[in-house]
Order: sequence, then C-alpha cells, then structure tokens
Amino acid sequence: MVDLTALQQTLDISLKNPSLLEQAVVHDSYLNENPNFPLTSNERLEFLGDAVLGLIIAQKLYHDFPRLSEGEMTRLRSALVCQGSLARVARAIKLGDYLYLGKGEEATGGRKKPANLARALEAAIAAIYLDQGPATTENTVLKLFSKALQKTVSQGVMVDYKSQLQEYFQAKLKKIPVYRVVATTGPAHERNFTVEVRIGDTLLGRGTGKSKKAADVEAARSALERLGVNFTL
Repeated sequence: MVDLTALQQTLDISLKNPSLLEQAVVHDSYLNENPNFPLTSNERLEFLGDAVLGLIIAQKLYHDFPRLSEGEMTRLRSALVCQGSLARVARAIKLGDYLYLGKGEEATGGRKKPANLARALEAAIAAIYLDQGPATTENTVLKLFSKALQKTVSQGVMVDYKSQLQEYFQAKLKKIPVYRVVATTGPAHERNFTVEVRIGDTLLGRGTGKSKKAADVEAARSALERLGVNFTL
C-alpha cells in the first residue's frame, strides 16, 4: 500500500477514511495486472471530482469578479480546469509519486502523463469532498489553484488564444494570422472595438472588446472554436 501521510500533509487535511484518497490514485492499468486489489480504479471519483471542481471555480469567478460576463467566466473556468492546468497543479503536490500504475504504464512514463495526473487530481478532490464535506474541499481547491487563478484572470487567457492560433497556422500553412480593426463604436471613454482575424482573404474569426487587444483575443478564440481546435493554457 502507498503511504499517503505526506500527501495529506501537503493538502493540509486529515481524512477519516484514507482509503478514499488511496482509491483516487489507482489507475485502471494497475487493476488489470492486480485483479485482487481491494480498491476500484479512480474513474468514478474522477467523475465526481470534475463536477465539484467546476462548481468551486465557477463560484469563485462569480463572487470575486462581478464584472466578468458569462462568456468570460466560461472561458476562464475552462482554462483553469483543462487537463494542462490540472496536471500542473498535480505536479506541484507531487501527485504522480503516489499513483498505482501497471508495469506497462509505469514503463511509458505514466507518472508524468498529463491525463493520469489530471484524473488523479480530480479523483482526490472527490475523495476530500466525500470525506470532509464542501467547505473543506472548497478551501483546499482554492489553495491549490490560487496561483493558476490569479495568472489566468490577470492574463484573461489572452496570450494563449493568439499564440495557439498562430502556432496552428504556422504548422499547417507556414502563415501567420492577421488582425484588423473593422469597427469602432461608443464614446471615447467607453470604446468598443471589433476585430477580424484572417489568413489571406479567408475570415477565421471576429471579436469585440473594450480594447483592441481584448478584441484580438476574442477573434482568436472565435477562430479556434470554428476550427475545432482544443486550446490549453
């Protein structure tokens, strides 16, 4: 059995039923090789943890940032709970060290795989929720995601959308998207800019914002969605 004492100390919690946290780090590959292991995989906990995490982040954005629109909150939440973000948080608490992995998964770097780390983190959040309740879970999650939350909100996921759109077309066509302001409305103190992003004559996306930079970002996000590209931080 894995000793999860250090992990509990890192999370600043003391579970009444530590087996819940242990189940959170059981990868299905381990069970394939150890069918008599007393715990199931972390898949069901992952399902619950995903919902719990999404709610906690949504509440934080809603209460602390009253000026954010629904669309802005949705994009920020998506950026915070995406696989890459979850994996970074999991690495910070060395969650990969505790994973139960099959030999094949271990041999192929399973402890460092973003998907494994993200799933285990969501499962661990569910374990805390079931054992400690909503208040402790919220406190734990907000501490874990504090830096990511500050960074994501301050940046507005700006650099990410534009850089990923550029990387996409550099790889595909060796071309860089061009942004152009097509409309400016409102009084001088409250301007709204509309920007189009194109490759040659092809319109990729359109966005509106209170600055050209914000409109560029929205245009890039629109283009990524239209192209069906999964964006990450």
